[in-house]
Order: sequence, then C-alpha cells, then structure tokens
Amino acid sequence: MAVERRKPRKGVYLLPNMITTLSMFLGFLSMVWAGQGRFESACFAILLSAVMDGLDGKVARLTNTASEFGVQYDSLSDLVAFGLAPAMLLWHWQLSALGRVGVAAAFIYAACGALRLARFNISTAAVGKRFFIGLPIPAAGCTLVTFVFFAALFPGALRPALPYLALALSVFTGVLMVSRTRYFSFKEYDFLRLHPIRAMLGFLLVLGTVISAPRIMGFTLSAAYIAGGLVYTMVILPRRNRQLLRALSPQSD
Repeated sequence: MAVERRKPRKGVYLLPNMITTLSMFLGFLSMVWAGQGRFESACFAILLSAVMDGLDGKVARLTNTASEFGVQYDSLSDLVAFGLAPAMLLWHWQLSALGRVGVAAAFIYAACGALRLARFNISTAAVGKRFFIGLPIPAAGCTLVTFVFFAALFPGALRPALPYLALALSVFTGVLMVSRTRYFSFKEYDFLRLHPIRAMLGFLLVLGTVISAPRIMGFTLSAAYIAGGLVYTMVILPRRNRQLLRALSPQSD
C-alpha cells in the first residue's frame, strides 16, 4: 500500500516567495542607494540579492512548494535585482557622464536582461540541465557590481576612462545574455552531493581567495566565468562536434 505524502502547510508555500520578495527589495534598495551616490552599498545590496536568488529555488524544492507562479515571480525579481538595479547603478556611477550614449548603454543592458529571462522561461530544456544558453542575468549583474569594486583600485590616470569601460562592459554583458553562448549551470549539477569533500575544499579555496583580495578576485572570478563560456562555445564545443562527425562518418577504404 502506497504511503500518502503529507502536503506542506499553507504557510510553507509563502517561504520561497518571501525570499524572492526580499531579493527584489534588495534590488530596489540598490537603486535608491545608487541615486544617493552610495555606490558600494548599492553593490552589496545586489550581491546579497544574488544570495537570496540562489536560496529561493532550493527552499521551494526542499519544501515541495515549487510552482509556475514562483518561476514567473522569480524572473520578475531577477529583472529588478540584476537587470534594472545594475543598469541604474552604472548610470549613476559613470554612464551619466556620457549623456544619451550612457542612457542607451544602460537601457541596452536592462533590455537584454529582460529578453534573456523571457527566453529562459520558454526554453529551459534547450540544452539540458547542465548549461544555460546565454549569460545568466545574475552573473551579468554580479559582473557589473564587482567591476565597480575593482575600479576603486584604478590609479588616477585611468579614472577618465571609467565611463567608457562601464559603457563597454554594459553592452558586452548585455549581448552575452542574448547570445547563444553556453554557460555552466551550477544550480542543476549537484556537485556537493556527488563530491562532498571536493566541493567543500573548492568552496573554501574560492572563499579564501576572495577574502584575501575581494576587490580584485570578485571581478576576476566573474570575468573567468564569462571567458569560460566563450572558450567552451567557440573552441571546445566545435572541436567535440568535429570529432563526433569524424567518428560517425563512414570509414573510407
């Protein structure tokens, strides 16, 4: 006789959405702080929002409360926290110096983020669970945020170039979000369960590295993730496809 699964309590259904709401609020708070010139506080709000974004889905699965509403609500939250908030942050920080060009760059980034989320919601099974198609919007937002921290180390001679670097990075990450570049999905690959010791050692190594030089290593890790997707898509994947074609083609006499 099958054992009937106990349904979650009604209040439990609210928990993942409460975390999602907190993530959205942090994105909103980031925009408020950016408008006040509190750029590093705005950056920390977006990074904390990224932590919340990583938790809501896991909580929904653990409590068996995942729903289509939660998926759509999470996308709206991501648009605020990692699309609009980073765009407004870079606008107030550097892009405003470029006038209309800066407005265009900030909007391009935000619009590409919206397109990325819409495409993800209708094509989640396109390449399986191991990869995303296009740079995920949380990764794009964290890249812009860590660049703000990294830029604080620039010498005075490089300061005049910051608006143009912010412009290039905004457009570049926006284009990557709507591209066909494949990026590894850490959410779906349960490395912690399969390799707990390696996962813990890797986490401690990354954490120690970031703590030792947070302004440098935060942006370095973001840039490495972006570069890894480009290398995999443009170099490794075509090479594998060619090898597969050669293996499947009939052998000549």
